[in-house]
Amino acid sequence: MIYSFLQNGDSAVTVQFQNEISKEVNSQVTALCDRLEAKRIDGVIEIVPTFASLTVFYDCSVISSKKLKKKIEALIRDGESHVKGTARVWNIPVCYDDEFALDMETVCSHTKLTREEVIALHTSKPYLIYMLGFLPGFAYLGGMDERLFTPRLKTPRLEIFEGAVGIGGEQTGIYPIASPGGWQLIGKTPVKVFDKSKKSPILYRAGDYIKFFSIDKAEYLEIEKQVASGTYTPTVSEVEL
Repeated sequence: MIYSFLQNGDSAVTVQFQNEISKEVNSQVTALCDRLEAKRIDGVIEIVPTFASLTVFYDCSVISSKKLKKKIEALIRDGESHVKGTARVWNIPVCYDDEFALDMETVCSHTKLTREEVIALHTSKPYLIYMLGFLPGFAYLGGMDERLFTPRLKTPRLEIFEGAVGIGGEQTGIYPIASPGGWQLIGKTPVKVFDKSKKSPILYRAGDYIKFFSIDKAEYLEIEKQVASGTYTPTVSEVEL
């Protein structure tokens, strides 16, 4: 396994794996993140995984950079003999009705696909969550069918509604809160993927997968009611790695 350490001041160290965006490299990042969280090293404050690196924030009055790096190296060596076999898949409902699919016509025009073909491709397989960022709970998803690739809007919207599902270049994703954004909107989920009132406010984590499935407007409204009452939980399955 190829990796290096980058020191970020006196309170953070980054473990840089191969500098590429790939499923294999990202699996090394998320596996190390899991082991670090399980180890609960004294002095570690926060662990932030990205596409191909992981930054560990620590209290230098509790643990030195040198000692922390040694512990991380031991976890990396240990992880090489423990390969994760499955991952969680969050099944997320999406309504692709015109009311929510503000840019469906643009996507169809660019891809030369029908609305039905766009929906079928978008819901055809699980997407790996490479990392979280930009907004709390915003998942950067990989693995979208290249036939759906569509450039972002030339002029971003000042506000996109919470739960909007869109396409931005080679990626797809969910807007967890209302915010500005430039992705092409093709639907909306009634599921709250970020809920600050919960102990664990973000539904999923890096290394999990998301699989979308299509619902109609009536199903959307019913699930929306269940979400509001706290009685709806997305189903979770597993995918072989």
